[in-house]
Amino acid sequence: MDALNAEIIACALCPRLRAWCTAKAHEKRAAFAEETYWGKPIPNFGDHEASLLIVGLAPAAHGANRTGRMFTGDRSGDWLFRGLHAVGLANQAEASSVRDGLQLSKVLITATVHCAPPDNKPTLDEIANCRPYLQQLLSKEWRGILCLGGIAWREVHRNLGIRPFPAFSHGATTDGRIIGCYHPSQQNTFTGRLTREMLEEQLSRLASLAG
Repeated sequence: MDALNAEIIACALCPRLRAWCTAKAHEKRAAFAEETYWGKPIPNFGDHEASLLIVGLAPAAHGANRTGRMFTGDRSGDWLFRGLHAVGLANQAEASSVRDGLQLSKVLITATVHCAPPDNKPTLDEIANCRPYLQQLLSKEWRGILCLGGIAWREVHRNLGIRPFPAFSHGATTDGRIIGCYHPSQQNTFTGRLTREMLEEQLSRLASLAG
């Protein structure tokens, strides 16, 4: 895992994404003006001996691109880690920085794209460039995989060779271990499309597969 993370951090395959992440690290949001942004691709985070995998879309420009840790420092992460703590997969509900003491148990978090994309929309080529990192993770036999959103769902099934791709929906299940869940983005949580109860239900299903 350390070797894979080092490879991810050093990646420069997507010039558009590297330029965007670097620009955001210099421009900064006013609330974080005194902070030093990470500004590099975001490595996987969690238990290196995990039997459960969570796959997101991509880092946020002023979230993980700032803190250097998956889902840390933005509202999507607030929802995710609060849910992970509720189902016993995290030691605390808050995630603000790499020094906040957060630890995950039995679960690893990754993404389909490891750099923050403009408008949270990576291109197909950028997803393809990051695909080998997800393929390496999926070469392991996971007891449970939670896909946050349709792109993560499609990429997991693509890399596992499951065709045709099953339709994505919240709560969808493939092979008894791949679970679909709406992404805890503000677009979903602010509109009520995804509630805390809905998220925790799918996280609880994932936790039950740990063995």
